[in-house]
Amino acid sequence: MKQLTRFAIDVRDEDFLLTLEDDSGTKHEFAASPEQLDAVIDALDDLLSEHEEELFEVEDDAPTYQKPLG
Repeated sequence: MKQLTRFAIDVRDEDFLLTLEDDSGTKHEFAASPEQLDAVIDALDDLLSEHEEELFEVEDDAPTYQKPLG
């Protein structure tokens, strides 16, 4: 199975261009409608929320750290 090493999302006139790059450097491009991209975001959010404690070892009493983007 190939490993995802990079991804990009670009806005186009009517849709989005998703670019996924694997560990061999091969790029795969997909056009996605706003509705499709929203469905992907919702699915990832649901999955991560469902398994947040297992994946990120979240502790209820742990301090919250924020990192600025950009």
